[in-house]
Amino acid sequence: MGYHQAGFDEIVGVDIAPQPNYPFTFVQGDALEPPVRLDDFDLIHASPPCQAFTQMSARWRGKGGKADTHPDLLAPTRDWFGSIEQPWVIENVVGAGRQMSATLTLHGGMFGLGVHRPRLFESSWLIFGFKAAQTKSPVGVYGKPDGREVWRYRNNGSPDADGKYKYGKPVINAWKSVEQGQALLEVPWMTDELEIREAIPPAYTKYIGEQFLAQL
Repeated sequence: MGYHQAGFDEIVGVDIAPQPNYPFTFVQGDALEPPVRLDDFDLIHASPPCQAFTQMSARWRGKGGKADTHPDLLAPTRDWFGSIEQPWVIENVVGAGRQMSATLTLHGGMFGLGVHRPRLFESSWLIFGFKAAQTKSPVGVYGKPDGREVWRYRNNGSPDADGKYKYGKPVINAWKSVEQGQALLEVPWMTDELEIREAIPPAYTKYIGEQFLAQL
């Protein structure tokens, strides 16, 4: 959606799973074996699944549980993109920083959104960034939409006798409903919890798309 808002004429999405709410042309297939002709596109964008790198499951990795079952699709995506001629962009979570050569970080505060949701971007061309304050009291659009309190940091510490925390009280509230998630990320066409939890705000790709079109 962000690339559409930036001015791209045609958007085509590829995913191995059905995406019934996708608002543009959708082709179901393995993105690492493209079911479309790449020569037809001016820009290729990939957002490999982030579960292998997300901080939400970091403390459970290496313990033989579900957190160790998520495949790393970022590495093969980067390898493949290194061989294509079209300009490209790869997006992933901050936890994937060691596996990427990211030159840009975007977060919700840069666009006046009610979420923090930082994301890294690696590209084959130069994207300029800018600085902006983080969103104050952001809502956490991940996990169940039940409004619970969610720790922002793993090292939040424990309250002392006066109820004060060593690092402050680093809590945020989880989203309360699908409707709230739609509004916070500005994705009104998404009606499924999983879609919204895994989405990035269109404002991010609109910002990138506008720069690409200006340079083009």
